[in-house]
Amino acid sequence: MKAIDILRDEHRSLAAVLHGMRHLVREIDAGRMAPDFRLFDAMLYYIDAFPERFHHPREDEYLFRRVLARAPAAAPIVAHLEDEHREGALRIRALAQSLERYRAGGAREFAAFRDAVDDYAGFHWKHMRAEEDELLPLARAHLTQDDWRAVDAGFAGAPDPLHGAGVAEYDALFRRIVTLAPPPIGVGPPAG
Repeated sequence: MKAIDILRDEHRSLAAVLHGMRHLVREIDAGRMAPDFRLFDAMLYYIDAFPERFHHPREDEYLFRRVLARAPAAAPIVAHLEDEHREGALRIRALAQSLERYRAGGAREFAAFRDAVDDYAGFHWKHMRAEEDELLPLARAHLTQDDWRAVDAGFAGAPDPLHGAGVAEYDALFRRIVTLAPPPIGVGPPAG
């Protein structure tokens, strides 16, 4: 069941970026730092490229299909998670648009950006909890060893079908975010 560890590690990486983005927004809101659009761009790219183009398609193809085949009663949960995958793609576009409005419009657009960050982060955290708390127990209960071998193989570095990127590219992007972000969320220069 290596796929479960991979899925959880990917969730933790995404949660760290979302937490970091929310932290930066709170610091800007409190007047303790200026916006760093280069960092926001890297974070936004990560939360767009990684879950929407790499993580979710693997869940859909390798894990959800197998769970449905072995536990047809899981259909409502799987359908809900797949709907959230589609909704997440729309929400990331709204977040990107609010970032662009903030970049172009300055302080008067900050509140909308802050709200979009909170909305996206809350949505995605709830989604990840549903996968871990509802779907994974069903997978553990119903998938066979052969199923797990297939799921593990699908999760083990399967390339991004849209861009040919593997996990290493997203790991490098995550490291870049950590390098750019100020403490306490990264190792970049202190906020000022």
